[in-house]
Amino acid sequence: MYDDNNVFAKILRNEIPSTKIYEDDHLLCFEDISRLAPIHWLVIPKSKDCNFSDFIQNNSPEKISNFFSTINKIITENNLDKEGYRLVTNCHEKAGQSVFHFHVHILAGRKLTSNIA
Repeated sequence: MYDDNNVFAKILRNEIPSTKIYEDDHLLCFEDISRLAPIHWLVIPKSKDCNFSDFIQNNSPEKISNFFSTINKIITENNLDKEGYRLVTNCHEKAGQSVFHFHVHILAGRKLTSNIA
């Protein structure tokens, strides 16, 4: 069940500040405060989905496509596609998910090893 008081829900309501990279009516991209790379951004939908599985099950194909197309737009507009980047999403606690609002990590800015994120 979705928790309206999770940290990302509070960021979306501007109750907690964030350094925004991109925002539109459907999603927010902002800097992660616990960086694992020089560029470590989080992309979160403005919907109440706990994880990737919820996001896919609860949203239309158009909304899902728009979410991932916008991530690509953020990547290309910031020239991350030139040097390389990594996308990561963790689904459930055993996979390392610590905030139960679906989110995608964008990692870039250095050579990424296989054990990061």
